[in-house]
Amino acid sequence: MLSRYRYAERRIPFAADAVTTLAALARDRSGTQVGYENRGTVSWGEDELARVELHAGGARLITEDREAEFTGKPLDVVGEALAAAGIAGWRAYGWAAFELAHVLHGTASVAGPLACLMIPRKEIRLDGTSALLRATSESEVDELAERLAVAVAPGQAEDERVVVDLDHDAAAYRAMVAAAVGAIRAGEPDKVILSRAVPVDGELDLAATYLAGRRGNDPARSYLLRLGGWEMAGFSPEIVARVTPDGRVRTQPLAGTRALDGDALDVLRREELYRDAKEVFEHAISVRLAAAELDEVCVPDSVGVSEFMSVRERGSVQHLGSDVAGVLAPGKTAWDALTVLFPAVTASGIPKAAACEAIGRLESGPRGLYSGAVLTADADGSLDAALVLRSVFRYEGRTWLRAGAGIVEQSTPDREFEETCEKLRSVSRFLVPALTPAALP
Repeated sequence: MLSRYRYAERRIPFAADAVTTLAALARDRSGTQVGYENRGTVSWGEDELARVELHAGGARLITEDREAEFTGKPLDVVGEALAAAGIAGWRAYGWAAFELAHVLHGTASVAGPLACLMIPRKEIRLDGTSALLRATSESEVDELAERLAVAVAPGQAEDERVVVDLDHDAAAYRAMVAAAVGAIRAGEPDKVILSRAVPVDGELDLAATYLAGRRGNDPARSYLLRLGGWEMAGFSPEIVARVTPDGRVRTQPLAGTRALDGDALDVLRREELYRDAKEVFEHAISVRLAAAELDEVCVPDSVGVSEFMSVRERGSVQHLGSDVAGVLAPGKTAWDALTVLFPAVTASGIPKAAACEAIGRLESGPRGLYSGAVLTADADGSLDAALVLRSVFRYEGRTWLRAGAGIVEQSTPDREFEETCEKLRSVSRFLVPALTPAALP
């Protein structure tokens, strides 16, 4: 397809901390923006050159001078729409809501956007030693360089934190876990992840919250965004999918949890995690499903498991983690890989269709972005999708946290509730109040 737009590009030396810079860029601007961090490297996009919205009936491409509709398999049409934008060398940034799972698995009818991605007008990529600046004009590249030169990280006194009630809805959650255990014993799903929301009162400074939380967590990915009506900052413990331009695909299921409090008991908790039959079973069946899903789209015999049941430290918790990887079969794309892996097994359950049906029946309302994905996708066929957990959400005037736990037949309501509290602390300790009221643009 003939490109209608090409980016002006410039690479400049830039050795400042990438995470701190991401927070500074977010503080500096209103409007649409997505920052995505991968272990110290950052991609930042702002202002839409093109947007793709996914609904149950298909995808809509929106640019400054046209709109186009695409119908077909849900994630395939997202890829088609992005390619049809006519932008050379594009990188798209965005999110997929958990409710996309209901469409993929046929478990419920869904209203509203299922995914929203944008190709930015201006973009910054930081690798620790340099910055790649990309924009639709040289003057916009100049403006990006000037902003980087004066970027100042948000910061407030360490004792300025918003307090939340982590026991919110405790009785209702315990009852929900008991109902799920009953369903599992009756032969429904083998495992289902059930979550609960905790409201946050008052306005937050999301940029400062992101920076404080990133300093206090060691996530697989982190993100800070304002897109499609949502604002969110988060510290993802695992990836849903990573696909390289040459078709290598990887997922990273984490299942099995103990607290990580930074004290002498952490080693004992880790040893207990390895010995706990419930946690080991929960992890093993998650890895088995992830491998079976990749088998659907990968070259035969290319799927393998590495680092099986190694412990990954993620903020206030430690998890059993494994890596599952393969090579995409000829004709398969990153969107095919995301289709079979979404939603993450560690945020939905086993089998996925039965687990998604149980989630829709037992939880009190839609999850939205929680347990969906934040992702980047590139014109070269690569994709990186982080699981949306350990995040703070703002939507339609409300702010909240959310956490869940994997329920299997051996689960107890008290322990699963305790696990949600352990996970919530990865974010709740870092909530910074806003100095002035903030609002969506």
